Amino acid sequence: MTYLSLAALLIAGLIHLLPVAGVLGVTSLQRLYGATVADPNIAILLQHRAVLFGLLAALMLGALIMPAWRVLALALGLVSTSSFVLIALWVGSYNTEIGRVVAVDVVVSVVLAAGLLAAMVSGRSGA
Repeated sequence: MTYLSLAALLIAGLIHLLPVAGVLGVTSLQRLYGATVADPNIAILLQHRAVLFGLLAALMLGALIMPAWRVLALALGLVSTSSFVLIALWVGSYNTEIGRVVAVDVVVSVVLAAGLLAAMVSGRSGA
C-alpha cells in the first residue's frame, strides 16, 4: 500500500511542477494555458499561481522521503486537482489547453485519492 502512496506523490508532484514555468512570464503563461495574457494583473495572478504550484510540488516530492508529510501532501494535492476540475466544469467554455489540464487533473485526482486511501489504511495498520 505504501508504494501506491509513493507513486501517487511522485506522479502528482511531477505534474504540479509543469505549471511552474509560468513564473518566467507572459510568454510561458500563454504557452501553458493557450490564453492571451494582456492584463498585467492577470499575469501577476497566474505567475503567483505558478509559485504556489511549485510549493505544492515541493511538498509532494518532499513527502516521498518524509512519511509524516504524506497524508497532508496527498490531501492537498487532491484538493488542488479536484477543485480545478470542478471549477472548470462549473465555468465551462474552456479552450483545448485547459481541457487537457482538466483531463490530466481527473486522472491525477483518482491517483491521489487512491494514494490517500492507501496512506490512511497503512497508517492505521502501523505499516
